[in-house]
Amino acid sequence: MVRWLLVLYTILMWWCCFSNIPAAYLVKVNETDRLALVAFKTTIDRDPYGALSSWNDSVHYCDWEGVLCSRRHPHRVTELNLSSRHLVISLSPHIGNLSFLKSIYLQDNSFHGPIPQEIGRLFRLQTIQLNNNSFGGGIPNNLSSCSNLKILYLIDNNLTGNIPADLGSLEKLTTLGLGKNQLSGTMPRWVGNLSSLLSVSFAYCNMHGEIPQEITRVRSLKFIQLSVNNLSGRIPSGLFNISTINFLAVAYNQLRGSIPHYIGSTLTNIKSVFLIGNSFTGTIPTSLSNATGLLEINFSINDFTGPMPKDLGKLLGLQAIGFAMNRFQDDLSFILSLTNCTNLQIIDVGGNLLRGSLPDAIANLSTTLGFMSMRDNQLHGSIPPGIGNFLNLTLLHVGLNNLGGHIPTTIGKLHNLQELYLNINKFTKLPTSLGNLTSLSLLHLERNNIHGSIPPSLGNCRNLLGLYLSHNNLNGSIPPEILSLPSISISFNLARNALTGVLPQEVGSLKNLVELDVSNNRLSGPLANSLSKWLIPSYVGELQLKNLNLSFNKLHGKVPTEGVFRNGSAVSVFGNNDLCGGIPTLKFPPCPSLEPNKNNLSHKMTIILSVVAVLVFCLTSFVCFIIFLHRRRVSRKKAPSTVSLKHQLMRVTYAELLKATDGFSVENLIGVGNYGSVYKGMLNQGQIVVAVKVLNLQIKGASKSFLSECEELRTIRHRNLLKILSACSSMDFHGNEFKALVCEYMANGSLENWLHQNDQVENEGIEEESRNIDLFQRLDIAIDIASALEYLHCHCSSTIIHGDLKPSNILLDDRMTAQVGDFGLAKIISMVSTSSEEAQHQSTSTLLRGTIGYVAPEYGMGDRASTPADVYSYGILLLEMFTGKRPTDNLFKDGMSLHSFVMRAFA
Repeated sequence: MVRWLLVLYTILMWWCCFSNIPAAYLVKVNETDRLALVAFKTTIDRDPYGALSSWNDSVHYCDWEGVLCSRRHPHRVTELNLSSRHLVISLSPHIGNLSFLKSIYLQDNSFHGPIPQEIGRLFRLQTIQLNNNSFGGGIPNNLSSCSNLKILYLIDNNLTGNIPADLGSLEKLTTLGLGKNQLSGTMPRWVGNLSSLLSVSFAYCNMHGEIPQEITRVRSLKFIQLSVNNLSGRIPSGLFNISTINFLAVAYNQLRGSIPHYIGSTLTNIKSVFLIGNSFTGTIPTSLSNATGLLEINFSINDFTGPMPKDLGKLLGLQAIGFAMNRFQDDLSFILSLTNCTNLQIIDVGGNLLRGSLPDAIANLSTTLGFMSMRDNQLHGSIPPGIGNFLNLTLLHVGLNNLGGHIPTTIGKLHNLQELYLNINKFTKLPTSLGNLTSLSLLHLERNNIHGSIPPSLGNCRNLLGLYLSHNNLNGSIPPEILSLPSISISFNLARNALTGVLPQEVGSLKNLVELDVSNNRLSGPLANSLSKWLIPSYVGELQLKNLNLSFNKLHGKVPTEGVFRNGSAVSVFGNNDLCGGIPTLKFPPCPSLEPNKNNLSHKMTIILSVVAVLVFCLTSFVCFIIFLHRRRVSRKKAPSTVSLKHQLMRVTYAELLKATDGFSVENLIGVGNYGSVYKGMLNQGQIVVAVKVLNLQIKGASKSFLSECEELRTIRHRNLLKILSACSSMDFHGNEFKALVCEYMANGSLENWLHQNDQVENEGIEEESRNIDLFQRLDIAIDIASALEYLHCHCSSTIIHGDLKPSNILLDDRMTAQVGDFGLAKIISMVSTSSEEAQHQSTSTLLRGTIGYVAPEYGMGDRASTPADVYSYGILLLEMFTGKRPTDNLFKDGMSLHSFVMRAFA
């Protein structure tokens, strides 16, 4: 009977084709498929490209865009292909009525809602590609009915729940892509049942647990992507024996173990291997170079050790290597072998323990190189001029090393360079050729020893988004050419330099800037005028600035109250003593109300300027006359109560110091040490602020040593050592011997006050909320102290041992630059207790005591004073700076010390 029906159906179809039956009647023969497609269209929200505009009754549905019908079964839909049409639509359950459907291609759209269960009725389906959409809900649990399914690609959706176990019955499945969803559970063991599987992707699926051993049963695997999950344990060793694998990625999991030494001999077809972001250990197998087809290697962010592989040059097609953030200890000789890799595009070896200098052979690397990072290592020397050969380089990062010297001018040849990181090194000069980097978007040169002016040629970098030049020794003015770059939007940071002049008016054009920091310079001029363009009402609301730091300059005038200045938390203007006004939270004094008569202004100004000129002339003449008389009198008669120092900068008497410190009043007392008290004073009628250290002459031998001490201190010159301005040796008004040193006044007091401000009674005129030092400031201070010690120990005419290094002896100027005080004092005082010539050359073993907690242990056993003992004190000081704990803190008892406290934190 069935046979006869088929014959009858064939005759009917043949007859219809050669008769005059209307086409509309033929359509009705398979109305089911048409209605299913119409139902599909009714769920559409957006069709920006008009992909479904042809889906209407004027065209047969087999001719609709994206619809393909069968030749063997006329008018039956076998393929639906609407990929990359930017459709916003849900998938109608009526798709289950397209019973002849073999392929569904709906990828790269914005489909939303669930994947209908009805799709499981399509037993002829071979391909389902729904990737790069927004499907939600779970994976249909009846897809196992689609027994002919070969490709299931659901990557990059919002699917949830566990992976249905029934998928393990799809024996014909070759591609299983479920990555980038919000699935849960462990990686399914039934993967091992899919004997035809070629490609599997479970990346970004929130999976945990171990990689199942069963996966090693699939001997046809070529592509394995398991990255960005919470997988743990080891990679099954059998996986490294599947020779067909050409792509293996398990990045960013919690996997551990070592890489088999035979990896390059068994994975003979491997092209890409990504182990980044795990806890793998051991060395890099030398057999890796046997996998001659390797294109990409990334073993970064692990715990690999040993030397860098030296024979990667055998991999002639190598395009990218990543060994960053491991513990490789080696020089850069491995670079030599890489010169054979003519297709090399990426080198990333940053964050290791690599040492040595950059070899000149680096210039022989492939000119296709686009990314080079050797940051955060122990490299020294200079950058070879051959760096200019890499015309395709887009990123160069050699920051956080010890590189120095001049930046080579050939760097200006890198016209495609977009990001340049030379920060935290010892470079000394900026080449004007930096202005040739017209593609540059980020320039990091902060924390170097760069001096000189900022080259105006940087104004040619029209794509610059962020400029970082802070913590250098730059001087001169800020080039207006740079501030005219409208592209700068991320950060403009010139903090902690020696820049002068006014803040150029062009700063007002940076209306998209997020951060501006020019603090701790010597900028001057009126604040409001410098920022006037920011206050134009037409676009004041458009400003994106979130952080403005103008602190510690010489700005004056009225602080605006518009724009960014309305937000006190976004603005920092401390240390500009001549500012006024602003919002109340900035706590500046109100500005004087001045409303000059415009008609008389010119006449009044003329009178005022004339009077001022006459007064200045008279005052200058009078001062010169007094100085002349004073020098003449001194040359004739030398006062017995004062000390004459060669090349001294000023002369002071006891009476002058008494007046300067208001009778050494308690209000002016700013510190008390082992050898005296320190007072704040105002000399020359308040024009010079000084610190006066009055020696405690009860210490035996102090008086006799005073002249020799002054002579030695006079010859010491270093930016991080407290400068001695003068000395006084005289008698007070009661006939008692008086000796004092006059030093520079440090506006920010001692490091002790900043580290332990809650314990201080005096705030030295600085508000509580401003006394915070961040991590980078602490690091700067630590470097300043180390520089001072290195000078005292290695670069003076004779070695000077400080002997009492502690926070209270570290002073901070108005730019937060650290200067070591009381240097050499303990040693000099101790040497005067003996009269023999030998005592002048021995260490201060008897009188050098230091301070408990900071003094080296060997001093307690009578050992000589030594430079290592100073280094020990410096180490204690570092621990205190970065933990906030004194070595004598009450916490440290019963065997606990500052050392053990820090060691436990790293345990």
